[in-house]
Amino acid sequence: MTSLQKSKRVSWVSIILWVLRVTVIALVIYGSTVTLSSGKYAPSSWISLLIAGLAQGSIYALIALGYSLVYGIMLMINFAHGEVYMAGAFVSFFVADALEQSGFLQAQPLVTIFILLLSAMATSTLVALILERVAYRKLQNAPRMISLITAIGASFFLQYTFRGFFGSGFKAYPEFGAMWGRWTFGSVTVQVVQIVVAMAAILMMGGLYWFVEKTKTGKSMRAVSEDKEIAS
Repeated sequence: MTSLQKSKRVSWVSIILWVLRVTVIALVIYGSTVTLSSGKYAPSSWISLLIAGLAQGSIYALIALGYSLVYGIMLMINFAHGEVYMAGAFVSFFVADALEQSGFLQAQPLVTIFILLLSAMATSTLVALILERVAYRKLQNAPRMISLITAIGASFFLQYTFRGFFGSGFKAYPEFGAMWGRWTFGSVTVQVVQIVVAMAAILMMGGLYWFVEKTKTGKSMRAVSEDKEIAS
């Protein structure tokens, strides 16, 4: 295949993707307009839904950042990326449950949050390191299909391992006093935890941007993602 044919192929893919994006955006705008004109929801309800969506979207954005970093450097679709986050969430839940039963959570809620963050980050980091060392490192020069199948297998392995140990039932974190409170602005009620999640996501994304753009390690990562042979 010549370079001209490749460029034509890429251009057609880009056109199709742009058409899909415009279609999705148009459908969202149309659905929102119809719902707004029907008067089914009050303006305060829309604002509450918007804030909840921003908080939930912030979590997805953080996960997507890690996902894109892995793909940009390793050129591999890591299907087990969500399970790495899941491992940290599970461990921090059981740590929170133990601290609640001991009474430490009620006595030191801020310290508890710090401990939970450390336990979640440490667990996810450990799982990611083990996964990379055992499953991915030897496949760096392998065909992409093999890496893809390995990632899917790693995803299923982590899912069913955690399901076997902890079950698949719903689990909720203990309440952290003021963290689960509500703030009222006129007719709009906002959960404190939603604001905390959104602010934490913004800070973490800003920190990641600084790390990638300003530090030597981050610049090395960018160089590898641009051209692995030259960077090495």
